[in-house]
Amino acid sequence: MLGIIGAMDVEVDAIKKKISNPVTTNLAGCDFVCGFIESVMVCVAQCNPGKVNAALCTQAMIDKFDTDKIINIGVGCSLSEDVVIKNIVIAEDVCQYDIDITALGEPRGYINGLNTIKIETSKEISDKLARIAIVSGEKIRRGTIASGDTFIASSELKKNLKNHFGAICAEMEGAAIGHVCSANNIPFAVLRSISDGGDEKAQLDYPTFKKIAAEKSTAIILKYIETEKTQLELF
Repeated sequence: MLGIIGAMDVEVDAIKKKISNPVTTNLAGCDFVCGFIESVMVCVAQCNPGKVNAALCTQAMIDKFDTDKIINIGVGCSLSEDVVIKNIVIAEDVCQYDIDITALGEPRGYINGLNTIKIETSKEISDKLARIAIVSGEKIRRGTIASGDTFIASSELKKNLKNHFGAICAEMEGAAIGHVCSANNIPFAVLRSISDGGDEKAQLDYPTFKKIAAEKSTAIILKYIETEKTQLELF
């Protein structure tokens, strides 16, 4: 089963509406809507913003719904001058920029247990998402997406994250979802549509562009599901 997680209703509602004969289950404060889009079995959930919410949702999805791959979709901010509003960013890897145990001798962002700073996404899923986005006429970038429990609206913080982690996009859930997926050996991908520049204009740009950005990520994931249907029909 394909799992799809977004933080906000604007990121997942259009996908939920495509599900035939949906069955909704509430777990850990999330509604998991399962059923078929075309002939592909999916489970779609709105996790709510933040890393803990995202992690709770991901583990519940893995434990209860037998998902064999998970894609996190939604909006994010740019950390790079090469990434602008309405661009698509597909993560090659993800990191948690607000983990800081440098006082104990570990590098910033180091994840105990996984023993790494950056968590690699599934190349297979990410490559497919990239091809779909390009064919759809979107301008895409691939690189590191940084996650933390802060809405980025500071040029200083934006510069810091870019310089320290080499990140090109920031948001609040992707690396937490990746952390849980990696711990459970579940392939995952993170796709973000840029809603703002992560600077002092972000509080104005985000409400203006988040709906447009979310629609772009939704359109790509629906086309991804179409390719999954085609693949199923080959067997």
